[in-house]
Amino acid sequence: MSERFLAVVNPAAGGGRSGRLVDDALKRLKSAGIEVEVRVTKHPGHGDEITRCAYQEGWRKFLAVGGDGTSYEIVNGLFPEAAQGPPPTLAFLPLGTGNSFLRDFSENGVEYAIASLVDGKRSPCDVLRLTHKDGVLFYINLLSMGFAADVAAKRIRSFQSLGEIGYFLAILSCLARLNRRAFPLRVDGDGTYDTRRCLFLTFNNSKFTGGKMMIAPKANVSDGLIEYVRWGPIGRLGLLRNLHTLYDGSHLQHPLAERRSAHHIEFSLDAPVDVMIDGEVLTLHCQKLDVLPMALEVAV
Repeated sequence: MSERFLAVVNPAAGGGRSGRLVDDALKRLKSAGIEVEVRVTKHPGHGDEITRCAYQEGWRKFLAVGGDGTSYEIVNGLFPEAAQGPPPTLAFLPLGTGNSFLRDFSENGVEYAIASLVDGKRSPCDVLRLTHKDGVLFYINLLSMGFAADVAAKRIRSFQSLGEIGYFLAILSCLARLNRRAFPLRVDGDGTYDTRRCLFLTFNNSKFTGGKMMIAPKANVSDGLIEYVRWGPIGRLGLLRNLHTLYDGSHLQHPLAERRSAHHIEFSLDAPVDVMIDGEVLTLHCQKLDVLPMALEVAV
């Protein structure tokens, strides 16, 4: 009996690349015996709505067609309701710009994703839960605060229409006013909150972000833990000299870098801050992070 997936398609992902390639990719799946019903997103957040309704209809297998943002919307459409039952399945057709989660398993993108689907490969995956003052969000890749989130926010707010050039302009802008600050938190009930200034903090489920940056080389998507990475208040010159180390994970050898595996994180922030969560930029008053162990099954 062939498997049946609900495909949530974001045609705008990858600057429209997803929309151009989706038909051929889905034909390959159908020819291999995978049944697919397609629902197309029409605006940001629509993937949440589609998935939530589909889950209530009885769908338990989902295919994210787009980038990291598409799978993020599916995960937030599934949870928290899906936490009450057997883990649903999430598969990928990485046709967007960033496909960071899948890179933990292969660099071959679409080919690997299709082969995993056809071969029936499945792996357990934790889901990380962020509680903030206005609600709850779920993710499977990473949450970041500080420099990376600042760059992403600057690009969206000031240089969105400039494509890749806008990304570099955002980096230059954030370098010029390098804002190294504290994000008070404590890990697993530590006695005191850590109020040291830093360049960035990341709270990871998987290793990669931005497609190729290995921010958390020791992360494991099914260990029931948050991989917490901190880089202290490095200066502009030091950052430029060490920027390349973010791509192979060797930044953790820097004296200002730290990592720790954690079950939960508590924040004591005075106000909302910009965060990047699975490629999406939001402004949130974060309160705590914890893990739903192996709450999802991924086709990888």
